[in-house]
Amino acid sequence: MKVLISVTHLLGAGHLSRALTLGRAYLAAGHTVTILSGGRPAPHMDFAGIDLIQLPSVASDGTNFSRLLDDAGLEVTEQTFEARKQLAIATLHRLQPDVLLTELFPFGRRSLSDEFLALLNAAHAMPNRPRVLCSIRDILAPPSKPKKAEKAAEILTTYYDGVLVHSDPEITQLSASWPVTDAIAPLLHYTGYVAPPAATPHPDGAGQGEVLVSAGGGSVGQAMFECAIEAARQSDLHWHILVGGADRDARIAALKQKAGDLDITIEAVRPDFRQMLYCAAASLSMCGYNTALDLLQTGIPSVLVPFDDGGEVEQTLRSTSLAEQPAIEVLPTADVTPARMAELVARVINQGPRSGNGAAMDGAAEAVRITEKLVSVA
Repeated sequence: MKVLISVTHLLGAGHLSRALTLGRAYLAAGHTVTILSGGRPAPHMDFAGIDLIQLPSVASDGTNFSRLLDDAGLEVTEQTFEARKQLAIATLHRLQPDVLLTELFPFGRRSLSDEFLALLNAAHAMPNRPRVLCSIRDILAPPSKPKKAEKAAEILTTYYDGVLVHSDPEITQLSASWPVTDAIAPLLHYTGYVAPPAATPHPDGAGQGEVLVSAGGGSVGQAMFECAIEAARQSDLHWHILVGGADRDARIAALKQKAGDLDITIEAVRPDFRQMLYCAAASLSMCGYNTALDLLQTGIPSVLVPFDDGGEVEQTLRSTSLAEQPAIEVLPTADVTPARMAELVARVINQGPRSGNGAAMDGAAEAVRITEKLVSVA
């Protein structure tokens, strides 16, 4: 089975990371995989065994997803959009895939609708058209207007054979963030969470007994980090801040200056972060999809500060769902103070670690099984 995955990450790299995890699962099952990536190149990610086709890249202007920027930081031109579209269609025709999987579209990426629709129309015009699937995370950005949900439903019922929902329905169903109508409900297939294999405890005990503070690999979370420094002054534990983003060196320097002589560790994000979680006393973090999976897998006591810049609600909805689990507390940004942060960290630690075995984490393998079944009955 030949699988073509089309994904464009615009702010962080979580969408591409999830697409890669899916790709590796198809690969492990003996299928061939091509990823058509339209976001910024991510050379640090592992593409081994997967054919990567890089479109002329685009990124959002911060949290303004309707304004897209090219590699030079300028607004994307029609010529660039057309070049992306033509390369995507040429790749489809060359590969003749059995499966075309679009990541997030049509639930999101509306600024790239012309590109995705051109690809979908080209797929449906093929003599042996591929099965067309959509891949979405547990929580979506809810439609701001009913017409957006109606348009997505129209595209789904016209072009798609199924929607792979990467969530455990016992924890979060799609209806928590998106109107699930009678038209799209039959298309939904819950796979469980698309998670990489669980990490093992750090062999050197890194993070042992610490409060790990993180905000992913992007240039976000500075206000949370600054508050964490002050919260650490009110705590008996050692706090450890991990800073991401291309500007991390300058951000780290500013945070160290703020910390002064406080006994705290402030450094760049680390590749062994997931292993450190097993040893730490608690996690203080935002609540992106991949972070949520790390917390569920390890069972670490967690305080979540959901990212809500620019009216974003995805992480708030996800945090609310996860807070039904023991030893997880939500700290909205509007309520962030050092005292409250320190209080909640102490509270989740007192509640103790959870079992890391409660959620369905084999979503990538299950997605492969669902895809194989849909292809076999076509």
